[in-house]
Amino acid sequence: MRAGSTGVVFDESALLALGSGNPLASQFVANTEHGATRHVYVPALCLAAADGMRKGLAEHVGALPAVEIVELDFAGASTVGALLRDGVEWRLGHAVHLSRPTVDWPDGRHVVTADPGLYADMPLVRTIKLPRGR
Repeated sequence: MRAGSTGVVFDESALLALGSGNPLASQFVANTEHGATRHVYVPALCLAAADGMRKGLAEHVGALPAVEIVELDFAGASTVGALLRDGVEWRLGHAVHLSRPTVDWPDGRHVVTADPGLYADMPLVRTIKLPRGR
């Protein structure tokens, strides 16, 4: 990450909104294409959940050069496992993991979502609400 960079994490609902042509979701991706300091991250588990609901969405998102699909590594699997034990749905766990502060992202990254209430009780998770519908 470079100084001044901003990054967002798209959860399952944001990916479904993007696939439906949501203007704000599309704007996040378009802004990323035009600036090296803007980043859109897609957790692989969120992408799998969204593709399970809308066939072909994974191929569409995977073809977007401005979007970085993030695999579930050891640290992520450990975090998601702990979240599962705490009752968090697996489809949210990977987004939560990527949103929390790290060395590269000391302030964390906002989760772009249509349902910020899902993250209300999760420490260190900040959200950006997408409007529902087109």
